[in-house]
Amino acid sequence: MSMEVLVETSARHLHVTQEVLETLFGKGYELTKKKDLSQPGQYACAERVDVVGPKKTLAGVSILGPVRPETQVELSLTDARSIGVAAPVRESGDIAGSGACKLVGPCGEVEISEGVIAAKRHIHMTTADAERMGLADKQIVSVQVACGNGRDLTFGDVVVRVSDKYALAMHIDTDESNAGCIAPNTMGTIIK
Repeated sequence: MSMEVLVETSARHLHVTQEVLETLFGKGYELTKKKDLSQPGQYACAERVDVVGPKKTLAGVSILGPVRPETQVELSLTDARSIGVAAPVRESGDIAGSGACKLVGPCGEVEISEGVIAAKRHIHMTTADAERMGLADKQIVSVQVACGNGRDLTFGDVVVRVSDKYALAMHIDTDESNAGCIAPNTMGTIIK
């Protein structure tokens, strides 16, 4: 049985509510799909906003669609430090007590009191994938990546996320990707 998983780099991005979207881009505004992402129904949008912290601004950060029930900004720890925001390492959606920032769009700006996180590395998989690999939702595994470039590494504390809405892929942020010189189409091996 193969325990291989595609390792994808998830660059800085944000998810917004419809209310925040309309504040940033105007009443009745709808996201413009630029390209589909590997996870079904998820897409990168043409819209970009500035993420402003106490020390610096990250200009032109991508919005991912569709709109969500809560606004969430996902940065690498390097990004967060550079703008002066304390971003805890969390699973997507776990934003209570997380970092704050200002979002600036062409029609307005929004101060969010929480919602800035560094996404915990994770693997998306279907129920069938989990059964085939002998894994369970929320299980913590490691993933060994042999890049062949002198920077092979093993990622620990990887959360398995199981849903039939997912497609099999591991997501890491740009700091983690750069540490291993992860190239497109890099595969990793899940270790229980």
